[in-house]
Amino acid sequence: MKKAIIIGATSGIGNELARILVKNEYKVGITGRRKTKLEKLKESDPINFNISSFDCTTENNSEKLTKLVNEMGGLDLLILSSGTGDLNEQLKFDIEDATNKLNVIAFTEIVDWTFNYFEKQGKGHLVGISSIAGIRGSRIAPAYNASKAYQINYLEGLRQKAKKTKQPIYVTDIRPGFVDTDMAKGEGQFWVTTKEKAAKQILGLIQKKRNVGYVSKRWRLISILLKGLPNGIYNRM
Repeated sequence: MKKAIIIGATSGIGNELARILVKNEYKVGITGRRKTKLEKLKESDPINFNISSFDCTTENNSEKLTKLVNEMGGLDLLILSSGTGDLNEQLKFDIEDATNKLNVIAFTEIVDWTFNYFEKQGKGHLVGISSIAGIRGSRIAPAYNASKAYQINYLEGLRQKAKKTKQPIYVTDIRPGFVDTDMAKGEGQFWVTTKEKAAKQILGLIQKKRNVGYVSKRWRLISILLKGLPNGIYNRM
């Protein structure tokens, strides 16, 4: 039985991925701040779920992950689904600071620990859920878009590093568009994907060991349009 850990499994995409992985014969370690949410998920399959409740921004992630992996007896796949971001047109620093603490600082500690573990083991698959938002900046959510750009570039760097090891270590960057979760904020959303559909598509991308994947798939078109949009036009939007 393969073993996976999902960072941020209390709700949204992470919660659905936990359910779908167990159905696909994975033993899954689930993490998050809200222990009651994790316990409720564990009730659906007490044997194949392991719980570790902690806050990525205030606790020793490396220590928590090492303990959870030891309890599970190994690790083949880690999915980092935890993230945050709020609209912040007034540029309130506390909002930007909270976003960066999770999406940049905690993210970096977790993916570094994971990569080092897989390199020592000689194999493994790291999956980071970034965002389509990481392609360009945003006047209404500066830190969120910037932190997602950081994640996209960091995962690319780790993918390059994995290639140099000549070991079967895979790094997948999942870039969702709008998904119907608590994270989806703002008006005028389109092409909104259910979290169930998103989880199924992400599993497919994991199984194919894709470098980069968009959820839903049509958001690849938006990414191409965003990258090609002249700065003069984008800055007026």
